[in-house]
Amino acid sequence: MIKVVRGNPTPEELAAALAVVQARAAATASATSGAPTPPEGWSDPSRITGRALPRPGVRAWARTYWPA
Repeated sequence: MIKVVRGNPTPEELAAALAVVQARAAATASATSGAPTPPEGWSDPSRITGRALPRPGVRAWARTYWPA
């Protein structure tokens, strides 16, 4: 449902705004109906570490974020 909060649009202005909203919704629906997209690069955990993770051991927790 669309509600006009301010102003008094003419029927033509309201129809134009509704056409834009419907076109945008149709474009979004067609874009998301395809195959799932891979995750973005910023969410890749390997980007954060930039190196191999420490091997498990007694002091592995202490080496987690310190450079080798």
